[in-house]
Amino acid sequence: MVRYLLTLSRPRFWLYTAGPVLVGVAYAAGTVGELLALLPALLFAYFLLPANVYIYGINDRFDRDIDAENPKKDDSGKEARWRGEPAVTAVVALSGVLGLALFPITPAVAWPYLAGFLVLATAYSVPPLRFKARPLLDSLSNGLYMLPGGAAYAAVAGTHPPTAALVGGWLWTMGMHTYSAIPDIDPDRAAGIETTATWLGERRTYAYCLGCWTFAAVVFAALDPRLGALLAVYPLFLGSTVGAEVPVDRAYWWFPVLNGVVGMVLTMGGLWRFRGVLL
Repeated sequence: MVRYLLTLSRPRFWLYTAGPVLVGVAYAAGTVGELLALLPALLFAYFLLPANVYIYGINDRFDRDIDAENPKKDDSGKEARWRGEPAVTAVVALSGVLGLALFPITPAVAWPYLAGFLVLATAYSVPPLRFKARPLLDSLSNGLYMLPGGAAYAAVAGTHPPTAALVGGWLWTMGMHTYSAIPDIDPDRAAGIETTATWLGERRTYAYCLGCWTFAAVVFAALDPRLGALLAVYPLFLGSTVGAEVPVDRAYWWFPVLNGVVGMVLTMGGLWRFRGVLL
């Protein structure tokens, strides 16, 4: 069951939730002591594994019929179909409860980000809201992936992150989510599921993702031109893969590496001011 739960949690996507914590802490910390404090470590630990067990556990629970036709849920071991044992359901529920345990140990300024994460992670998959089956809302609700970074920044700095960082991060997640839905267009249509990708179709979904990532780069550039230049890698990547006619179901699997590299550069940029102390 442990192996199944790890597969269920999508290890290649763990840094999609835990990575923003690192970025938030790197830019919020004023001292090395704040970087190495216990609270950021606890936030990172939760958003690395339990948060992903919760997100993908409830997603797979309410997608169990659809996933029977989903080519991403095959025997390759990359993603697992919902098995439904009571113990699995209990672990998924407990992972959500652990998120509630973060509230007493974080300052109130971080609570909107924690609450937003848990609410959106639930409403994305669970009826009656089930945002994932509502065009545009499925994309908008995936801003949940940048909320761990907002929570970490607020918990360490004691204030909210810059508005441009929140808006740019939200646009980035919207593009990421909608791009990842392109390989699901045919199985989702076959199952009668409406998403932004099924609504727009493949070519217009590419344009939508291009717009989200381009605007994200522009917004980050307003915060710091170097950040805008870094985020520009996403529209460039999209244009190059589409231009080279790389199948989307192949390019889709490259994004964890791309996001890992971009996240590393972002984090190192935040830590650069501590180089004299850390080296």
